[in-house]
Amino acid sequence: MSENLQQAAKARAASVIELAQELVRRPSRAGIDDYGPVLGVLEDWLTARALPHRRLHDAAGEPVGLLVEIPGGRPGAWWTLDACVDTAPYGDETAWSFPPDCGDIVDGWLLGRGSSDSKLAAAMFCHIAADLLPRAADLHGGLAVLLDVDEHTGGFGGARAYLADEAAARPAGVMIGYPGLDEVVVGGRGLWRATIAVHAPSGHSGSSRTVVGAISRAAHLVRLLEAAGLPSIDGASAFPLPPKLSVTSFHGGQGFSVTPDRCDLNVDIRTTPNFDSHDAETLVRKAVAELDAELPAPKPTEVTPVAAWPPFRLAEGEQPAAALLDAAAEAGLTVRAKTAGPSNIGNLLAGEGIRASAGFGVPYEGLHGIDERAHLAELPTVYSVYLQALLDLLRAG
Repeated sequence: MSENLQQAAKARAASVIELAQELVRRPSRAGIDDYGPVLGVLEDWLTARALPHRRLHDAAGEPVGLLVEIPGGRPGAWWTLDACVDTAPYGDETAWSFPPDCGDIVDGWLLGRGSSDSKLAAAMFCHIAADLLPRAADLHGGLAVLLDVDEHTGGFGGARAYLADEAAARPAGVMIGYPGLDEVVVGGRGLWRATIAVHAPSGHSGSSRTVVGAISRAAHLVRLLEAAGLPSIDGASAFPLPPKLSVTSFHGGQGFSVTPDRCDLNVDIRTTPNFDSHDAETLVRKAVAELDAELPAPKPTEVTPVAAWPPFRLAEGEQPAAALLDAAAEAGLTVRAKTAGPSNIGNLLAGEGIRASAGFGVPYEGLHGIDERAHLAELPTVYSVYLQALLDLLRAG
C-alpha cells in the first residue's frame, strides 16, 4: 500500500468523522423515526461535491435509501459499497451514560446509536466515492455506494430497490460496511422462517370436561421440533457451521378462565448447504403431521413460510473479499475470513447471484445495546484498506 494512499486517508479522517457525527445526531431508528433528516444530511454533502446520487423508493413510494453511482471510463465490472444509516432502537435510554443521539467524541470514541452500525461506514464510503470521482475516466466498470434506510427492519428495502432498479448497473460484488477490525465475513448460514398456527377446541378452564387447548398442543409441537434431528457439521464440506432451529415466538390465550382455540409460533431455522430450505420445511411439516396425529384437533395445524435465504460462502481468492483481505494484509493487519452464524444482507445478495463480504471496520462497543460507540484511531487504516481494495478491483476490469 502506497504512502500517498495512507496519507490521503489520514487527511480524510477528520471530514469523515464530522459527517458521521452529523448522521448520528439525526435519529433514524428503524420503524420509529422519519428518515428525511438523515437522508438530507447525506444529500447535501453529496450535492456539494457533485457526486451523482438519487433516492431509492419501495413499492409504496417511501424512501428506502440513497444510491451513488460513479461510472468508470473503461469497460468492466461494477462494485458496490453498502452501509445502512437506519439504526436499532435505543432501548432503555436511562441506562445510557450519554444521550444516544449525541454524536460526541470522548477519549477517541464516537458516541451514539449508529456510530458503529453503520453511520461511520456510510460517511467513509461517501468520502471514498469523492476520492474516486476525479479518477473515474481511468477506472474499469464503476462504483456504487448504497446507503440503506430499511436495513434494521429486516426488510432490506434499499438493497431490494437497488437490485430491482433497471437503471442501476448490476454489481459483481458488494462490500458491506459492518464494524470490526479482525474479521471479514465471507459467508453465513441461510434461514427458513415460518409462522405456525396451532388450533384446538376452546373451553372453560374450570369445566369438568377436559380439553387439550391450543397452548398445550403448541407446547407439544415445540418439544417435537426441538427433538427433531439436525445434521452436524459435514467434515467433507467447506461450510464450517451446522444448521440450527429456534422457536422465537409463542403467543396464545388471554386471561385465566378460557383455554384458547389458537396459539401462534414463529420458527427460525438457520440453514447450510447440506440442510437447505427444503429440508427445513420438510422437518417442520413432519413435526406438525406428528402433532396432528398424536393430538387431533378440529382444524389442522397451519404452516406459513415467510422467508427463505440461501447460505453462502465465498471461496478463497473470490472477490470482493479477496481484494479486501489482500489490502488489509498490505496494511500490516491480520484479518481472518469468517463464516457467520447469523444471516445478513449477504444472504439476500447470494440469492441474487451476487458475491458479498460483510464487515471490516473500526473496533466498536455496544452495537444494538447501550452506550454504542466506535473507536476512531483505526479509521485512517480502515479507509485506506477499502480504497486500495477498490482501486485494485476497478483497475482489474
